[in-house]
Amino acid sequence: SCQAGVTQWIAACSGLLQTTAAQGQCRRMLYSIFQRRKAGQFRLSKSCGGLIQANGAITQRNRSFYNTNKHLSAKDSMHPSEEKVGAFTRLIEAMGFTGPLKYSRWKIKVAALRMYTCCVEKTDYEEFFNRCQMPDTLNSWFLVAQLHVWMCLVRMKQEGRTGKYMCRYIVHCMWEDVEQRGKVMGINSVVLKEDLRSMVENFYAALFGYDEGILSDDHVLAAALWRNLFNRNCEDPRHLELLVEYVRKQVQHLDALSGEDLLLTGEVSWRPLVESNAHSILKPLSPVYNDEGL
Repeated sequence: SCQAGVTQWIAACSGLLQTTAAQGQCRRMLYSIFQRRKAGQFRLSKSCGGLIQANGAITQRNRSFYNTNKHLSAKDSMHPSEEKVGAFTRLIEAMGFTGPLKYSRWKIKVAALRMYTCCVEKTDYEEFFNRCQMPDTLNSWFLVAQLHVWMCLVRMKQEGRTGKYMCRYIVHCMWEDVEQRGKVMGINSVVLKEDLRSMVENFYAALFGYDEGILSDDHVLAAALWRNLFNRNCEDPRHLELLVEYVRKQVQHLDALSGEDLLLTGEVSWRPLVESNAHSILKPLSPVYNDEGL
């Protein structure tokens, strides 16, 4: 068993250490350890103290490779939203159909429409335009709206297959609303079609950027906001700082909401853009709904 363990360490170190010299040094170190094992002096944890850190990180020059031994619970799983479904459900979903959901589809669609309405009607767009010095145009409105829609998508994707189905309908409601607003504003149909095509491309590109930012540090999130929300035109870094703080606190605020309530009602609230104490997170009140989910 010790020989097998040493063999695995050699394979792991060979894949992590890039330079030939480092590979040779690692092999010589582990080979000498194995030789001492034959002599009855095998102490892997002490001999590899310079290679394996106490926190489970294998460090090579300025790069760190983390390997934790913590057993993840169901809540901390890498895929918390994955559900166990039968073969028939997987088959029909592979064909493009929707399998059975936790709640009826019309309830999910009503909740999705209500959630999108909250993104549009409960957001103070005038405050965004004034504080961030954004022009009052349809494109600026869409950029602020898609930021809130993305935060709702991040939250609902944690609710399994039902939440993902709700995400699709939220995006559908968004595009229907954007098209209707363009027609009301009197935009030419040909120009509106081209604008919608550009908005679709920018929207899905923004989703990738925001996802990377929310999973990374504030520098990455600020870069995503600068590219997508400000269109690479932000001269005051305080505006980026304000938006980074806004996104962080809103995502934490949405995480405090009950998933069952969101699936049945779609009611979300938004914290103000500017707060005296932005770090205080208060758990919102649970919405009230009837047996029909309304």
